[in-house]
Amino acid sequence: MAGGTLSPRQKMINLMYLVFIAMLALNMSKEVLSAFGLLDAKIEEANVSTDKRNNAFMANLATKATDEPLKYNDLNNKAKTVNSLSNDLNNYIEGVKQGMMKTIPSEDADNYEVQDKPDYLDGLFFQGDKLSKEGIKFRDNMIGYKNGILGVIGDEYPEISKSIEKQFGLAKITPRGKKIEVDAIKHHFEGFPMIASKTKLTQIQNNIKTIQNEILSTMLQGEQAASLKMSNYSTLLETPKSAYYSGEKFDGAIVLGRVDETTKPDRAELTLDGRKLEEGTDYTFEGGRVVLNVNSGNPGEHKIEGQLIFLEDGKETPVEVNRSFATISRPNSATISADKMNVVYRGVDNPMTISMDGVPNSNVRASAPGLTVKSGSSYVMNPTTIKGREVKINVTGTIDGNSFPSSKTFRIKDIPRPTGTIRGEDGDGGPVRMQRQGLEKSSIGAKLLDFDFDLKLKVTGFSFKVAGQPTIKVSGNKLSSQAKGALKRAKRGETVQVFDITAKLTNNSSYKLKKISPVFIELTN
Repeated sequence: MAGGTLSPRQKMINLMYLVFIAMLALNMSKEVLSAFGLLDAKIEEANVSTDKRNNAFMANLATKATDEPLKYNDLNNKAKTVNSLSNDLNNYIEGVKQGMMKTIPSEDADNYEVQDKPDYLDGLFFQGDKLSKEGIKFRDNMIGYKNGILGVIGDEYPEISKSIEKQFGLAKITPRGKKIEVDAIKHHFEGFPMIASKTKLTQIQNNIKTIQNEILSTMLQGEQAASLKMSNYSTLLETPKSAYYSGEKFDGAIVLGRVDETTKPDRAELTLDGRKLEEGTDYTFEGGRVVLNVNSGNPGEHKIEGQLIFLEDGKETPVEVNRSFATISRPNSATISADKMNVVYRGVDNPMTISMDGVPNSNVRASAPGLTVKSGSSYVMNPTTIKGREVKINVTGTIDGNSFPSSKTFRIKDIPRPTGTIRGEDGDGGPVRMQRQGLEKSSIGAKLLDFDFDLKLKVTGFSFKVAGQPTIKVSGNKLSSQAKGALKRAKRGETVQVFDITAKLTNNSSYKLKKISPVFIELTN
């Protein structure tokens, strides 16, 4: 426009027009540079916020790994690797930016309009048409970060892997309107103003922090989702008491309980009926369960109390334990009773066993005249002083604060009639045959035939009769001299009688026995 046959005036006008266009271009360039600078500042602010979130995440994850190592240790180690790789690349890029900014006066750090020269990165990254040593280092750092992160996450998160490959893979680029592929570093950094390149580097730092945040968040969500899988739960039956009675309303509840290894408490403080339980001896942790290994104890209800203590955010959180179980006696014999044989005898201690199914002996109370408890379920009934022919035993069992009464009536019988004996023989079926001299020395006795109690009877007197002679009263259990005199006058083959025998129980002399049957003795000489 300034050449040819134009007049000097036209030439001047054209020159001024060119200057005007140049000034417009210069002003536009300054606005673009300022826009890059403002964008860089905004991205820096976003990077600071993302950094804070990532640091808080790492701190929280470290606490969880301490609280629940089985659940979070592996995740924490992966997060540390991702964090280390991200910090290394971020610090390297920050070093490139700081080297760039040293080429301008510090007072012009925020004057984006003077940061228009491409010289620093062109000289740092490129050597002719090839990458310089520093350019290769930049490329290796980017690709090394990509490979390192993909090695940590594997094939678990395909969308994140795709994003990492795109942002840090440095694949060759075909610029718009061209058909030839060019190196990604050349495409993004060669010939660009300093502020534009600085903004691109800040954007890479933002990509690093964003990818880091996405990986950490996704890994934690995956771990939490795995923990919440229904396969990690089991159904448990929760009941307010350990035993129920026939016909009683069952008010239990079915609840879900965690059964995976990651729910192991940090420690447990448990007692069984007040006795402290020791880990490894009395219980172990298996699959989220506290597996007990204790003796079930005596029949009755037993209480397990205490706390399971978990660490949450570095603080101990106790979970109360207050459960009970019931122990019943092992069946070792059948209960068989004759309905017409509920009998107790006067004059003797009748042993009895009194208990109630499902109720510990300590919670069973029995009462009746003449009834005393020995220990546990063992009792003694002595109805000697009862005038009637029956005695009613009342029993009350108590469990969970509820009383369950019961009773049973027993017939009272006297000790059956004793049988007289001589020399221990009762003459059943006929007289006892013995010599005269033997009778003189023998003792008169009494015994209870086919009686369930082994009672000892002591004869205190009797009457002795020889046919044709007066009856002789004898004290004690042997023939007196008068009785022996009468015996001498008896003939061979004659039968003498011992009758009106009196005796008493050796352990209960106050009890009056029934009349004792007589003994007949046939003399053999």
